[in-house]
Amino acid sequence: MVSSGPAAPAQPGAPLVRGVAPAAPATTSTASTSPASASLASPVSPGAPTPVAVPPPAGRPHVRPPATAARRRWRPGAAGLLFGADVLAVVLAAVFGGGLPHGLVVLAVLLALNAWAGLYRPTPMAAALDELPRLAGHGLLGWLLSGGGPALLLVPLFAAAGRGAVYQLRRAAVRERPRRTPVVGTGTAARRVAAMLAEHPEYGMRPAGPVDPDRLHATLGGVRAVVFTRAQGDTAALRHCWERGVTVWLVDPEPPLWFPAAATHLWGYTCRRLDPPERRPPGADLLKRTVDIAGSGLALLLAAPVLGGCALAVRLADGPGVLFRQERIGKDGKPFTMLKFRTLRPDTDQEAATRWTIAGDHRVSPVGRLLRRTSLDELPQLWNVLRGDMSLVGPRPERPHFVDEFSRMYPGYADRHRMPVGLTGLAQVSGLRGDTSIEDRTRFDNLYIETWSLWADLRIMLRTTASCFRLGGS
Repeated sequence: MVSSGPAAPAQPGAPLVRGVAPAAPATTSTASTSPASASLASPVSPGAPTPVAVPPPAGRPHVRPPATAARRRWRPGAAGLLFGADVLAVVLAAVFGGGLPHGLVVLAVLLALNAWAGLYRPTPMAAALDELPRLAGHGLLGWLLSGGGPALLLVPLFAAAGRGAVYQLRRAAVRERPRRTPVVGTGTAARRVAAMLAEHPEYGMRPAGPVDPDRLHATLGGVRAVVFTRAQGDTAALRHCWERGVTVWLVDPEPPLWFPAAATHLWGYTCRRLDPPERRPPGADLLKRTVDIAGSGLALLLAAPVLGGCALAVRLADGPGVLFRQERIGKDGKPFTMLKFRTLRPDTDQEAATRWTIAGDHRVSPVGRLLRRTSLDELPQLWNVLRGDMSLVGPRPERPHFVDEFSRMYPGYADRHRMPVGLTGLAQVSGLRGDTSIEDRTRFDNLYIETWSLWADLRIMLRTTASCFRLGGS
């Protein structure tokens, strides 16, 4: 509980040109608004009208896709072909004497472990021989569990042979029709990577760019993959790719100090896929809310004598007005009224909304100072948790004035509002309380959101309880 010139019109029935992306609609710039403005949309303009679709610019009439495009025949992708190769490998081994019931066990183990190891998400340079050790391990485990005949030991070899054929067919196909791939970067490194991809169509990437990260959103129409040439301090461009379902590759044009085990290469340049953070499992939000209701309700009952004592002490020391109410920003940028025990009296309401809290403020009474050091002034926020304004654990809520300011100054600050704000959080138990670095708090808050688990919440609450006894409040 402690305180972050125009194109000629297409002829009717003319086929679409493969690899040419349609012009980005005018509404794209609106969708790419900074996270800060997105998070503050609710409190700033609650009655905003529904966005209106913008018509195409003059001289570029909308072209309806030909009817044949909608009836395009389905073709399995690389993942489906690799899956089929593994199934065929087990079927062949079972036919040769492994036994069908035993083969089903091997098949289940092989498919599950291959999926877990990412063998159905091939890289541009995937090779069957590179995968053979893992295929052998998965196949051996399946054979041991099945108790089948020795013919099932041939599954890894059959699977590797089938996968090799799939990769050869895939490279031949993408060499003929490489897909447009934006190369994100602004310097020599990006130009080198783009030149390399242009010279090697076997990777299936037809480079577009280099593209400035801030303008990437306007180039994603019809794109399936994007290549970044350096790590991004601001993750807005990455998140935009992930939201569009675009595969992101990080290609380092400099010789690496070490070659990560999970990486592959594109013509000798280290290459690795940047996957989005794992989504929270279904029901996680409901589970977190259930814990919040049970925890805050029980805490309010147990802490009732302490709440009464704190209220009496504040009333005797500072006069009427025991509770301090202040507007804060919660999940998805929605405002709410947060409760605290009053520890000082600001000169004006404007000061309370815009002045940063500092340690050693002379207006804080001895009672208020004790409440701050023990974090007991935050106890009324248990009611905010019970009401659903807050959670027991999450990024600390901030005033609208500072949310607006920090969202402009610190990349990723507005991303904190993806999860309910909390009574305490990872940043606070890590020592980032009071007048500390907002950039550091932002990083810790987003780390908490990306790696959330129920056990992480329990750890943070235990650490918060211990810090209250150490008198570490501001």
